[in-house]
Amino acid sequence: MMGTVGVPMTTIETGLESVPEMGYDALSSVSRGEIRLRGKSLFSGYHKRQDLTEEVLIDGWFHAGDIGELQPNGAMKIMDRKENIFKLSQGEYVAVENIESKYLQCPLITSIWVYGNSFESFLVAVVVPDRKALEDWAAEHHLTDDFKSLCQNLKARKYILDELNSVGQKQQLRGFELLKAVHLEPNPLDMERDLITPTFKLKRPHLLKYYKDRIDNVKNIMHTCT
Repeated sequence: MMGTVGVPMTTIETGLESVPEMGYDALSSVSRGEIRLRGKSLFSGYHKRQDLTEEVLIDGWFHAGDIGELQPNGAMKIMDRKENIFKLSQGEYVAVENIESKYLQCPLITSIWVYGNSFESFLVAVVVPDRKALEDWAAEHHLTDDFKSLCQNLKARKYILDELNSVGQKQQLRGFELLKAVHLEPNPLDMERDLITPTFKLKRPHLLKYYKDRIDNVKNIMHTCT
């Protein structure tokens, strides 16, 4: 069983759930999907974190967040990670969809993709600003840049970042859930670039591949400023 995590314990039920936005189909000839576990020997929830518990325990099934491939001998091979919940370098878990839903209450933006990983202690985001809101702010500050140029303006970037974190604080996000940097994207996140599904869900692996250079750039700017 080398290269696998073995077979389930006899006290645990195991299943796979399709993750179409990542291209994994539990009903295909090679069954791949998010690993689900159920049984009395599992944990009952995260300590004092009902929000995270509700994210991962659904109808009695624990959604592990790992993408598995069922082997012919019944063993499970880990293929990938479903990035709706991840851990930062200091050990804090981030329920990213919940955080994005709170930031979307900011009237200055129309879309947001929040990104972090286990090698960093902070979150950054790609944000599509509301065009009129950003242009109105620019007019108040006597800036004549067009919308695309405004999205590259460091003052505009800081303005959006500060407003997002103000909303985040009002929504009781914790310190590590607040954003440290943003990239302003003038174009909507769309299916043409394979960034969202037909039901408008974010395709996180595709977003990371598409925006990796921009994410690295805003992180470098952030480190330079500090």
